[in-house]
Order: sequence, then C-alpha cells, then structure tokens
Amino acid sequence: MNPSLKMTKKEDLDLISLGIESTAHTFGVGIINSSGDVLADCRSSYLPPIGQGIHPREAARHHSDVGSKLINEALDKAKLLSKDLDLISFSQGPGMGPCLRTGAVIARTLAKILDVPLVGVNHVVSHIEIGKVLTGSQNPIILLVSGGTTQISSLTNNYYTIFGETLDISVGNCFDKFSREVGIHDPEQPWPGPLFDKVAAQGKIYHQLPYSVKGMSVSFSGLLTAAIRLVKEDKIDVADVAYSLQETALSMLTEIAERAIAHTRMTELLVVGGFARNKRFQEMLQAICDDWNLTLSVCPYQFASDNGTMIAWGGILKYQSSGELKVSDSQVKPDWRSDKVKIEWI
Repeated sequence: MNPSLKMTKKEDLDLISLGIESTAHTFGVGIINSSGDVLADCRSSYLPPIGQGIHPREAARHHSDVGSKLINEALDKAKLLSKDLDLISFSQGPGMGPCLRTGAVIARTLAKILDVPLVGVNHVVSHIEIGKVLTGSQNPIILLVSGGTTQISSLTNNYYTIFGETLDISVGNCFDKFSREVGIHDPEQPWPGPLFDKVAAQGKIYHQLPYSVKGMSVSFSGLLTAAIRLVKEDKIDVADVAYSLQETALSMLTEIAERAIAHTRMTELLVVGGFARNKRFQEMLQAICDDWNLTLSVCPYQFASDNGTMIAWGGILKYQSSGELKVSDSQVKPDWRSDKVKIEWI
C-alpha cells in the first residue's frame, strides 16, 4: 500500500492514531488511519554542533520545545481536531532515556486530556511494520539498518527472531563517526550520512580493511578504527577510504542477508531504517535477490528514517490486538529488544 495524504471523514474510518516518536534526535508526530492512509507526518530533529554526536539531554530539551507545535501542525495538515483522535501512540523504547521520557510525558498528557487510549510501542517493530504496510511485503526477511540498530530477522512463532545483529555499533553510527573524525561535513547539513555517501562514490582505490562477520552477526568497531587510521596516520585520500569503508561494511551486511535467505528460503527481503536510502547498498542486495529469485522491497525513505507515522501505525496494530496501555505500565524501556515483543496482530 502506498502512502497517501488523502483526507477522509471520521465516519469512514475505524481508528485514527496519532503517534509520537522521540527515541533519539528526531521528534516526530504522525497521524494514520487503520486503513493505512497517512494523514499527516511532521518532524523536527535536534541538530548537534558540527562534528559532534547526539547529546541526549539537549535532544530531550529540543523535543520538549517543539512537541506542542508539531502536534498542532500535524492536526492542521490532517484537517482534524484533537477530538477526532481515537488513539495516542508513543515510542516506549528502545532509545535514549531522556528523549524517550519526554515523548512519553507528552503522550500521557495528551491521552489524559483527550480521554483516549494510550499505547506504547517498540520503535524497532514499528520500523518493520510501517515498511511492510507501505511496500505490501507479507512475510519477509527483514534487514534493519539505521543510526542506532543493525539486525536481520524474520517472523517466527509470533516473534521477530533475530538471526544476526551488530555486536557493537550500527553501520549508520560507523559511517557517521568516521565522517566526524575525518572532517566530512556540510555546514548546512549537521548529519554526515548523505555527504558520506557522495564522498564514498568519488573513491576509486580500494584499501584492505578488517572484514568481521561472526556467524550471522557483524562487528564494525575494528573496521572504523582501521579506516580512521588510514586517513590520519597513513594519509590515504579520504574519498578512497570512505569508498573502502562502505564496500567492506556493506559486503558484510550483504553476506549475512544471503545467509538468512539460504537458511529460511523466504521469497522477500525488506529493508527498513534510515540507512535504507544508500543506493550502493540497494545495488548489492538487488544482486543477491536476483540470484535467489527474491523480491527486494525498500521502505520509502520518507518513512524509513525515524518518524511519528510508524509509531501511529504500530499503535493501531497493538491496540487492535491487545488493547490500551495502563499509565502505570507506561514507563519507558531504553533497552527494549524487538525479539521480546509478541506480535499478536498476525
């Protein structure tokens, strides 16, 4: 199902959910109905000083400052009043504690004022579910690649069983840290990811770097250290090292994806998370999907990175299957793993 911004009357819908995303740098507010129509998606990101990473308390302060404005903006875009909302959903975890708590407080307050059910959802599971509904994917192998998470999984006995994951940092974090260390930045774009992709595309010479695949899991920290050393100590051209880093890291992920394909014999591979935008990664995955006669689906980039719409959709699925969340049970869970969530709606 493709995302749409069509306006639909309340009486034509089963549920309208407003979702609040606040796990890291982005505060997002999304509104979606139970037919999967996206009614509004608004977001604002905390922008750290160039060359620095996320400061959780500063990010939480940003979320507190923009929360009310974005909620009102989303309602205006959806042409709805607050009384039209049937459900308030929020990211309960995993994520940065201060950021999660800010979103949870706003969600609890809104649910209490409007007297509507509150639902807490798992951020990672919501990435998967929005990818499935927007691509029409039914029962795929899921490769989640983002700034905070790297893992490959599939649905088994009502749980997203994780076959492999990063043993240290995520691939997005690896590329971002490399960029900050070697000076890849754009004054108008504090997040280095898109510029890293452009710099890596300019590289011509591959330099050997540690390739660390352990069973179905990967490790990026040693790869990152070696890449930085090539630039700072060996004075190798930044573009060539970025190219080498990208080829090595993506080859590792492609290998574990192919192992999962061979193990499960599934017919679909779904890529979700902000790093899904990387064109070189899509080329590599398409090649193995062609070899195995699989369908490759990539979550539309607008909804692949952190957003409130995926939380709103996750809330609808959760509410329809198991009801609302008691406020007494709504404490945030910074370390909440996706494989601990029972998928009761399937």
